[in-house]
Amino acid sequence: MTPLPERPHADTVAVITGGSQGLGLAIAQALIAQGCGRLVISGRAVAKGEEAAKALRDSGADVRFLPADMANAEEAAALIGRAAARLGPVTALCNAAAATDRGSVLDTTPEAWDRVMAVNAKGPFFALQRFAQLAVAGGHPASAVNILSMVVHCGQSFLSPYSASKAALANVTKNAAQALRGNRIRVNGINCGWMDTPGEDETQRKYHGAQDGWLQAAEARQPMGMLVKPDHVAGLAAYLLGPQSGVMTGALIDFDQNVAGAYPE
Repeated sequence: MTPLPERPHADTVAVITGGSQGLGLAIAQALIAQGCGRLVISGRAVAKGEEAAKALRDSGADVRFLPADMANAEEAAALIGRAAARLGPVTALCNAAAATDRGSVLDTTPEAWDRVMAVNAKGPFFALQRFAQLAVAGGHPASAVNILSMVVHCGQSFLSPYSASKAALANVTKNAAQALRGNRIRVNGINCGWMDTPGEDETQRKYHGAQDGWLQAAEARQPMGMLVKPDHVAGLAAYLLGPQSGVMTGALIDFDQNVAGAYPE
């Protein structure tokens, strides 16, 4: 049996979109804990991003914050080149940024549809495209993880554009994995369930009138007594981005306590 490396990400140069908080930040922390010494986190909020990068640098890694709006395909693609110019060839990409605007099939506007699709599918596609182009040009292996959602299986009625965008990105994940496997570039996805993040707290208060204590009430109703935690998913993302996952590519992993397709007993 081949021994597992103690620092599997010692040679990793990573870019994480949506890396300033929540799951993206947890993935950055997991990569650094496993030896990653060069990493870019990205987002739109500059002050928050710079603060997060500074905190990550305290662990000894070279962490940069580069602002980018994933709704802008040109910015999404350029982010990869900017990261490579500062830290060297990018070997790992995690598309964690997302828009969670609400809307159903009855009331979603064209403008809302376009924005959610741009942030959740178009931007990640072109970031992945540039990531792959540079890896092919450099002749080195690489690995990408797209953060998806259990809504790819359907989603609530008020998440119509969000569900469609994540389903589109799920197909991008598999299609890209097939297209890039000959270049030793792996692409996988994680379908996250309902997760406890700062962004989810904001969403619950903004769209659903949630008050203090909503999280505890929601967790009490879950089979495992909790929502999905960022640290849990971060470990899986780090595994998929690193050499320990071997040849694994094109996988969409459900990370939830509710089983898709199951019905009440």
